[in-house]
Amino acid sequence: MASRIYVDNAATSWPKPPGVAEAVGRYLTEVGAPAGRSGYAEALEVDRLVDATRRQLARIIGVAEADSIAFTANGTDALNLALFGLLRSGDRVVTTVAEHNSVLRPLRYLEENRGIEVVRCPCDDFGRVHLESIDAALEKTTRMVVLTHASNVTGALQPVLEVSERAHAVGAVVLVDAAQALGHLDVDVQAIGADLLAAPTHKGLFSPSGLGFLYAAPDLHRQWQSTRCGGTGTFSDDDRQPTQMPSLLEVGSPNICSIAGLNAALSYFESERSIASIADHESNWSRHLRNRLAELDCVHWISPADDSSLAVISFQLRGFDPQEIAAMMDAIGRVQARAGFHCAPLMHRHMGTDVSGGTIRISGGAFNSMDQIDIIVETIESAVKM
Repeated sequence: MASRIYVDNAATSWPKPPGVAEAVGRYLTEVGAPAGRSGYAEALEVDRLVDATRRQLARIIGVAEADSIAFTANGTDALNLALFGLLRSGDRVVTTVAEHNSVLRPLRYLEENRGIEVVRCPCDDFGRVHLESIDAALEKTTRMVVLTHASNVTGALQPVLEVSERAHAVGAVVLVDAAQALGHLDVDVQAIGADLLAAPTHKGLFSPSGLGFLYAAPDLHRQWQSTRCGGTGTFSDDDRQPTQMPSLLEVGSPNICSIAGLNAALSYFESERSIASIADHESNWSRHLRNRLAELDCVHWISPADDSSLAVISFQLRGFDPQEIAAMMDAIGRVQARAGFHCAPLMHRHMGTDVSGGTIRISGGAFNSMDQIDIIVETIESAVKM
């Protein structure tokens, strides 16, 4: 059987860097202690691991206060914590049609059940928000602007800094969903003007699944409305939820297996391969793939045909169902991509791809090689001919 060609990195990254599986295995077989609860040697080792990993994340996103980062169950969990924790009845929220359901569904719930006003701004054909629509939507009553750093459907990058500057001018806070961008390009919260940044760690940061984080600017901590309470390992003699970060948001035992894996993955970034070098590799890889796919007459582009996007390439093959083509790609050449709506219904509705089964999405990563590209294209050609 042919080797897998995994091009579904926008869903989760694979393979993981050297050291990740070993770090998880070592925790399970040699350490196995809780975090923040006990004082014996292995427990203290876990405490140091959690603290070190939090500091690594802080360096990655350009944050001086590592304690402003809370570990969460995943990226969706982080977004929910921010939205439910900071928004109140009567607040106005501005977002875009390019968002993932991890933003759209909480906002829809808050709109229908908590009296939140939500304005969904239109985008261009590739999912980049029109700044004019942001300007028109922002009012003095706007509490928050929520947007993805990059579309999970097309890979198109949003003008996050320009949106942040406009939001701050009316006193709104900015929540950035960095699920697709983090690890694929340098993301600095100061440089993009983010007050809140949410992301999973199993995608561009290469950890095992079941872990995410939320960065919250220090001036927001006291504004939080607790959405869950419980044991934190801190202030254990008080039955009130701590108000200090990260205990404010980190409730219950954390996922140490994934934190151990994340620590190893971030060490890989720091010692073996920088995010900038990965970004260069992925840009070259996606450019070459786009050029090869352009040779196929039946390709209808959904992603930008230039370098203004990540290595996320969405397309349709005229006359073919995306799900069927994706299944055939796996069956013929073990090329593993994703087809469908990618949990972004408004985006597909906006692009008109909702009526034709969505798109085929090929999303490259740090470990995809140039020699895989010809196999990918040949596999698609074979699928079309069957």
